[in-house]
Amino acid sequence: MGGIKRKKRQYTRPRQLFDKTRIDQENVMVRAYGLKNKKEIWKAKSLVSKLRRRAKNLISKEISKQQELFNKLNNLGIKVTNTSDVLALTENDLLNRRLQTFVYKNKLANTAKQARQLIVHKHILVDGEIVNIPSFWITSELEKKIEVIPFKEKPTLVEEPEEESTENPIEELTKESTEKPVEEIKGENK
Repeated sequence: MGGIKRKKRQYTRPRQLFDKTRIDQENVMVRAYGLKNKKEIWKAKSLVSKLRRRAKNLISKEISKQQELFNKLNNLGIKVTNTSDVLALTENDLLNRRLQTFVYKNKLANTAKQARQLIVHKHILVDGEIVNIPSFWITSELEKKIEVIPFKEKPTLVEEPEEESTENPIEELTKESTEKPVEEIKGENK
């Protein structure tokens, strides 16, 4: 009987936790991309290092195997022509491929945080399907297939207007007081 497999961590934490320059750079990236936390940056850094490692291993291999990697990255939306392009990748290149970034850059949302909120609240369609994952990877095919579901308007209560008189209510009150005979008014005061 096999036990439950524990999910492997997709990132590594920074070795030096309190490095001010790194923290400041990460804070800028969190604000620019509207990220939830810094783990998302660390995941991107980890993926970049895996791609670089793979490219370094393929340098001595056949050109056809290198071309496989380049084609795969190009299909994912990362424009790469040779190994030096793969080695020059940064986490910004990967963060630019997220759904959240595309929603913001295509002006479907006013801010990156609002883009995240629209996605999480299921207001974004990708290729006709609702996607509620802000880190969803947008391939080159899906770039033009992102749209916002129109919001449902809340029903407004329409009150039926009462019979409208053409006269002003203040004028009606003054007319009533002037139409009563003087004797009736004196009788009411007693």
